[in-house]
Amino acid sequence: MADGGWIKVYRKIRQSFVWTDANQLKLWLLILMKASHDGNRFLFNGQQVDVSSGQFVTGRDAIASEFNAGAKPVQRVSGRQLWRWIKLFEKEQMLSIKSNTKYSVITVISWGEYQEDDQRLSITSPSSVHQVSTIKNAKNAKNANKRDSQHPRKREYADDSPELIEATYLWEKIKSNNPEHRKPNLQAWADDIRKMHEIDKRPFDKIHRMIDWCQSDTFWQTNILSVAKLREKYDTMKAQANRSYISRRAPARKEAVPEWMQEGYHPPKQEVSAEDKAELAEKLKKLEQLRSRNATSS
Repeated sequence: MADGGWIKVYRKIRQSFVWTDANQLKLWLLILMKASHDGNRFLFNGQQVDVSSGQFVTGRDAIASEFNAGAKPVQRVSGRQLWRWIKLFEKEQMLSIKSNTKYSVITVISWGEYQEDDQRLSITSPSSVHQVSTIKNAKNAKNANKRDSQHPRKREYADDSPELIEATYLWEKIKSNNPEHRKPNLQAWADDIRKMHEIDKRPFDKIHRMIDWCQSDTFWQTNILSVAKLREKYDTMKAQANRSYISRRAPARKEAVPEWMQEGYHPPKQEVSAEDKAELAEKLKKLEQLRSRNATSS
């Protein structure tokens, strides 16, 4: 789901049980907004997942984070409660859930009926109305093409695209280090993630791990405050991270202990020659005479 996209909501939703509960209604709308319009591939917790039309990948913590974004503490709903409601939606055959140990794939049942094209409705219109509508649409298309040629359209990334997921992940890490940091343009950040992946040939899982590393490092967490800076300093941080990894794996260097410090050491016995003994006795005699003179003078 892109920020500028749209979904259909049928009026008969007012007859559903979700209409009577504001939070359940909000959750159902969030599910419809997250469902992929076409098939897509994106990254979830460092793992690439393929989904079909009407599907999206999530988990209890992920859905709670999106549901409670911007809500006051008293308005937040726990992930456990949200998942109970999702299971209720499954029981009412509104969706299906396929889970493993890492994530769940949610499929909106009858997605095509929710989001089918409006063209089928226009076929039943009177020919005169259809002709006027066709002329008007052609004119609008021409004007739109003219505007697009003058202002190239920026890429728009869906919420479940790997580019926007990684951009949002970096923002959440930065915000956890500094809750007062201003929210960035996540679409622009997602485009920089795309450049890292397509131009710099960085796999998404390695980008994800580099975000973790730089935002846990006391120096880099104050310097990497955008995807552009992450891209610029990626090689420098990679080299530093590799050095840290190698130093942790290298065995500790052991200093050699001198022989005389080892337990049970006994100095070797040395034989003293007669000449050395005589010389030592002469020195002791002179030292004793010097001591006696000092004692007399005092």
